[in-house]
Amino acid sequence: MFFKITVFFVRSIRQNALEYLLFVQISMRIWSIHPKYLDSKGLVALWRESLLAKQVLEGKSIAYSNHPQLLRFRLSSNPVDAINQYLSEVYKEANERHYSFDKSKIDWHFKPQTLTIKCGQLAFETSHLLQKLEQRSPERFYELQTLNGFDAHPLFTMVDGSVETWEKI
Repeated sequence: MFFKITVFFVRSIRQNALEYLLFVQISMRIWSIHPKYLDSKGLVALWRESLLAKQVLEGKSIAYSNHPQLLRFRLSSNPVDAINQYLSEVYKEANERHYSFDKSKIDWHFKPQTLTIKCGQLAFETSHLLQKLEQRSPERFYELQTLNGFDAHPLFTMVDGSVETWEKI
């Protein structure tokens, strides 16, 4: 019995350490833009990173606990509902593309809410995404580069302002 508990504890520490190392090496991005603009790699990464963020907001992981992009969820009336609502839109986009994301990862009983995002933040993310797509998905880049602007993720309502203070530039 003691051996099983010790092994579980060591595995938990190892898992949290691996999550932390992945976080340090790969910057997390929970996009404020609508997921419809992401290429397949971006959409899959968004799903995985948002699920990790959900674990943090639920108190089940410490890997991303100080990540600045979680601040907007933490400031909401119910952070766990907000991340579930966010994930629901990512799931809907993936479903439209016939991807097989696990619907059970979302608590579908969330209370809908609206968070704000500054126009400058959306412009920053649009530029950031286009730079990424130019390198890894030129076809998608050419499809999107002529758009006048990107829609926000449905969780967010745009307000005037520059780049958000939590954004790492």
